[in-house]
Amino acid sequence: MSVQAQADEIRDTFAFLDDWEARYEHIIDLGKSLPPLTSEDMTDVYKVPGCASQVWIVPDDSEGSEVKFRAQSDAILVSGLIALLSELFNGQDGADILSFDAPAFLDEIGLTDALSAQRANGLRSMLERIRNLARASTGAV
Repeated sequence: MSVQAQADEIRDTFAFLDDWEARYEHIIDLGKSLPPLTSEDMTDVYKVPGCASQVWIVPDDSEGSEVKFRAQSDAILVSGLIALLSELFNGQDGADILSFDAPAFLDEIGLTDALSAQRANGLRSMLERIRNLARASTGAV
């Protein structure tokens, strides 16, 4: 499924949920479904700077320009945010990730406005790390 198709599904889910309490619950549930990282994964090499909580994004072996990663946070809501980005981007072609306007999409579903400034900055940092993985996969570093 393409990035755009994933975005459409996420958009539909957010539209179905009545209010931000239900949406936060959904995001938290997504985070709970993330497979745990190992202690070897939770190092400074994979830590995302600019996040108030600790966040790790670990690249996985990918084929061609496909971007695969595992991620986790020590904060329940932030785990949900990285799970949402994982749902959107994990396993996608690097060029598709780079061409997708993620900030506009996150604004469209209301997520950016629903987060504190600190959490929104962290979300941007996580997104930038994923975009860096995409750049590396396409050789556009």
